[in-house]
Amino acid sequence: MISTPPAGASLTEPLSMDTTDVETVKLRRQLAELRLEHRDLDEAIARYCEGAFVDQLQLRRLKKRKLQLRDAIAKLESQLIPDLNA
Repeated sequence: MISTPPAGASLTEPLSMDTTDVETVKLRRQLAELRLEHRDLDEAIARYCEGAFVDQLQLRRLKKRKLQLRDAIAKLESQLIPDLNA
């Protein structure tokens, strides 16, 4: 027997997850991608600094991007923390 989703349900979302769960999964996925990019950029900066000639402007741009990623990561992490009612 084939079951069909209830009327109005999305075919791409699992039936057991509500909207907040889907949003949390999306945020966690985005957070993982940003952390990976941050780590990769950190390694790239380290390799770049090992070279004989370092373009200071390019190095400054890489470090600025790394800081932007860190800020974006912190923002997503704070969104994942549940609000506590006082």
